[in-house]
Amino acid sequence: MGVHSGQTAATQALSSAPYRDSAVAGLLAANPEAGVKPPRLSLFEPNLGEAFARAVQVRMLGGAHSETVQSFGMDPQTVVEHCLAANRIRQQRDIRLTAVMAVFGLLFLPGVLVWLAAFQLRRTLGKSSSAWAGTLGTLVLVVVAGLAVLLAWRPPLGGFWGLYVRVVLLFPIGGWYLAKRICERTAVDLRGRWGSLLGGPGPGAKIPEAVPRNPNDKRAEELRKSLVVLAAEQNSNVVFYAGPKGILGMGSRWGIWQLAEELLPADGKDFHQFRSWDVIRAIHDRLRELERGPLHTGGFPKPSIRHWIVAPVGEGAKAISRPTGETVDGFTVKDFEVQRICNEQQFGSGNRHYLGVQFVLWDGQLVITMMITVTVLHRTLRVEVTGHALGPVDGMFMSKPAPNTREVSKSVKFWETRTVHMPLVNSGEVVRLAARAPFTWFPPVLDFLGGKLTLPEPFGLRHTWAAKPWQHRFMADDALRTATPVLRAVHAATIGLLKENGVDTTRFEGRSLVLGGAVQDAKPGKADVYDA
Repeated sequence: MGVHSGQTAATQALSSAPYRDSAVAGLLAANPEAGVKPPRLSLFEPNLGEAFARAVQVRMLGGAHSETVQSFGMDPQTVVEHCLAANRIRQQRDIRLTAVMAVFGLLFLPGVLVWLAAFQLRRTLGKSSSAWAGTLGTLVLVVVAGLAVLLAWRPPLGGFWGLYVRVVLLFPIGGWYLAKRICERTAVDLRGRWGSLLGGPGPGAKIPEAVPRNPNDKRAEELRKSLVVLAAEQNSNVVFYAGPKGILGMGSRWGIWQLAEELLPADGKDFHQFRSWDVIRAIHDRLRELERGPLHTGGFPKPSIRHWIVAPVGEGAKAISRPTGETVDGFTVKDFEVQRICNEQQFGSGNRHYLGVQFVLWDGQLVITMMITVTVLHRTLRVEVTGHALGPVDGMFMSKPAPNTREVSKSVKFWETRTVHMPLVNSGEVVRLAARAPFTWFPPVLDFLGGKLTLPEPFGLRHTWAAKPWQHRFMADDALRTATPVLRAVHAATIGLLKENGVDTTRFEGRSLVLGGAVQDAKPGKADVYDA
């Protein structure tokens, strides 16, 4: 169930996040379960792109690898590669900024510290709700600028130190100008990639550090292996049921239809023996015909049909654990074990088997999954069909870069306004980037000073940032319309197999007709929230 041709909207939307320069608060609005460790100094606080790229890279490629949830309808490896590419672009910028800080910051350290303190005070005051806070912050910078002019005009000392005092607050301004040029070039590059990803195919992520340059390049080899593990996790056939949250990565369960009747012989004699796997196999064959219809008109695209092993986890679980052992190849349960679970693990503890038919629509923005499970308890055969829907990625990821503009009053006709294009990188942003640059070589120190983004667990790139599909009329229609043909195909396959094995299908056919009528009025609900 990977990404097919044309199903790239979700991938490109999330791939644009590492290149964004907006506030990190946007991620919290997209998912309140995400958190931000507050900065100790707001001057070192990361923006959205910096926080997202680092958090995703550490979470999905870190040394202490934690298992991740599959991302259906998109390619998580592409997103991770863009995080690496964005971090690499910023690293190249930070090398230049560190050189600027080394020259101007070390030689004129007292002046740089005064300017940094002024900008830090301005940022602190800017977060205040007081109407005078912004004005006061600007006044602080004016005072420091006035002090620089005063010291240059009449220094309190003579000789060499007098000359040093003259320029100690002026030379950092020159460093700021050089840093501004560096930051603007990088900002144009990052914004260009951001816009390209949302406007078309977008540029590919360049990560040369993932290609070993020699046999002893351990860092590149570890990165390559981490990307291989990520791809293997994405192809795993094990998913996790988290109570009211539904199946992680597939969305909550919005509908359920159960066909459960007693197994009785058709001719008074005993019927032929069969197992749950035989019913599932018949259903599997019938579901493959969904894309074909009697009329030459639009219909289902080719669905992805796959056998799943569903493991239960609690609603508040903070981690997932995939099965291991001889029955598992990588992260995938082997076919013979899937068949055994289908036939034997139907009651009590243990994982369960489901057959899933999945449609990835709207360029990957809508994932519809119908899950079928078959159980036989005593003489009762139960065929259960459940609907799951995962909506589009949050609208925040779909926003394109906007020019930095400002409405100001005209000088003569003051009652009219005009649009003024502001610098892409303002003075405060230049200072923030220059202050962070030397510490990017020590990420734990930078996290300590500026804070970091904490991702919600269990983490998966797709479901973590997904919105509800029911707020989009056509997406909701697609999800609801899927239930009827899938349900009827499942019932037809089940009843056909029962007839072949000599089972009386009268009750099954009657119950199927009832469900066939009820599913035509399907409404999304919270099937996993029990009123008990």
